[in-house]
Amino acid sequence: MTVGSGSIDAWGVQHSWRDASGTVQRASRRTIDRLRQAIGTAPDDLERRAPLVTRPGRDLGFGTVRVTCEDGTDVVVDGRLPDDFPLGYHRLHVDDAPSRLLVVSPGRCWLPERRAWGWAVQLYGARSRSSWGIGDLRDLEELRSWTEQEGGGFLIVNPVHAVAPIVPVEASPYLPATRRFRNPIYLHVPHVPGHDPADVDADALDRLVRSELVERDDVWTVKRAALRRACDRHLSTGDTEDFDRWRGQHGAALEDFATWCVLTEHHGPDWRRWPAALRRPDGDGVPAFREVHAEEVRFHAWLQWQLDEQLRRATGGLTVVQDLPIGVSGAGADAWAWQETLAQGVTVGAPPDALNSLGQDWGSPPLVPWRLRLAEYEPFIQSVRSTISGAGGLRIDHVMGLFRLWWITEGSDPTEGAYVRYPSDDLLDIVALESHRARAVIVGEDLGIVEPEVPEALASRSILSYKLLWFEESHPVAWPSAALGTVTSHDLPTVAGLWTGSDAADQLATTGMPEEDVRQGREELLGKLTRAGLEADATPAAAVDAAYRQLCRAPCLLLALSLEDAVLEERRPNMPGTVERDNWRLPLPLPVDDLGRSATAARLVALANAGLGADDQPD
Repeated sequence: MTVGSGSIDAWGVQHSWRDASGTVQRASRRTIDRLRQAIGTAPDDLERRAPLVTRPGRDLGFGTVRVTCEDGTDVVVDGRLPDDFPLGYHRLHVDDAPSRLLVVSPGRCWLPERRAWGWAVQLYGARSRSSWGIGDLRDLEELRSWTEQEGGGFLIVNPVHAVAPIVPVEASPYLPATRRFRNPIYLHVPHVPGHDPADVDADALDRLVRSELVERDDVWTVKRAALRRACDRHLSTGDTEDFDRWRGQHGAALEDFATWCVLTEHHGPDWRRWPAALRRPDGDGVPAFREVHAEEVRFHAWLQWQLDEQLRRATGGLTVVQDLPIGVSGAGADAWAWQETLAQGVTVGAPPDALNSLGQDWGSPPLVPWRLRLAEYEPFIQSVRSTISGAGGLRIDHVMGLFRLWWITEGSDPTEGAYVRYPSDDLLDIVALESHRARAVIVGEDLGIVEPEVPEALASRSILSYKLLWFEESHPVAWPSAALGTVTSHDLPTVAGLWTGSDAADQLATTGMPEEDVRQGREELLGKLTRAGLEADATPAAAVDAAYRQLCRAPCLLLALSLEDAVLEERRPNMPGTVERDNWRLPLPLPVDDLGRSATAARLVALANAGLGADDQPD
């Protein structure tokens, strides 16, 4: 739903806004005061020190200035940037003031030339017979090969960012420790150099393969032991040139992350509870710790190298759209590295909307807007660049967060928050620059409460909108072309679960949502199926067919088919608002190896290929 914004103060706190029903809401004085305290006061010279984000052909707002380009060359600019000025991250020198970052963006994201369909994948649940209890990068490679063979053009996967490398393992892909590095639980161990099958207990491996849920604690315990032995064996051969080169290229950021991983193994997952000398990357105790534990630090850097190698092999030439979560764990590696940029005593979430009538608290601390600017947007740039790397696509979770975020103070209910504004023009132009450099398509997940200016701003940057059958009032045939269209998402009912009623029963059993809200929500979604002529006694397979026949008439640039729907799974991957459920732990009921023999999957492929390539869909 698109709604307007209200008054905004000097701290960026929005005092009033329109909710999902269009009703004006106002923040309490207590909430405003607490948010102002968390944000703090920006320095008087912020505008002189903060980055200037612009495009070629625009006036810089100064007279004659000197620009030091990324390649080290100095260029004198007389007011207006030339049309052929190089894109990138440069340094601007104005008189005797300290230099500031100059970001020159193309202003528009890269887009593929042809329409395509692809599979939406919860990778952890996409297990094969060779998986060690969790879908891994070898399974992603298998999915990529199958998709290409069937005529598909992309995959879109859940976030695969790293969490603390200790038990218990964080299950939610949307609360990572970092948005810059990946989770080694997704490594296919038999493919790492130095692996010996004798390193793994056959009984333990059998239990992982036969587990009904994705048991991350057991998986990581077995994988970590095997990976450490493989690493030691590989590096002991002296064949380290490629790894050493890769490690050197990734510099201090990788070393700090690998050090954080080792620190968690010795002191626990929350850096805020560590000894004082270790609570910052530049803390007095960190150099000595890194030296004493050099081999462990090297191991965690080696894991990231292997993740980079396996991901590139898995994606091949296919676009894999990776997901960028809205934030990170306040206890994690990025919060440790950039703690001065994050607000303390605050988390982000969403007010009540069509997705959840109780509101949501996602548990991530927000970046303070003015502090992000003083940090030259480095936390944001690194997160976007790292997530895009090696895959060719990016889905920005809750893209409205580039405009404003719902802040919730510690101890408060999600309904008691307020919006804080962000420098959206700068952030969007940075996304466009990173997209251009990586030739990566960008999708903005714009579900929930959306301000009127957001769709226009996204479209002007060639950021694809995110259209869901369950959310849209219009038939897919009327959806825009500049979008990724799909039926459902990880937080919403599968078609089979909706049709049989099992999803509504699950929602009532595990959340505090009122029964009437659940009933009405289900009836609204069922109407999307019955309008296609679906009879009340139809099978779940027929319901899936009815949903995707509609989807495949959409003119969207990208069409995503859900693997859960392809195998008639009734359980959604995640039920927002509950921890009393096996969220993020549900494997597909069919191994990845057998998807090519699934009649429902074949039907969806036929519909998608027909929808993109012909006027008439198959009967």
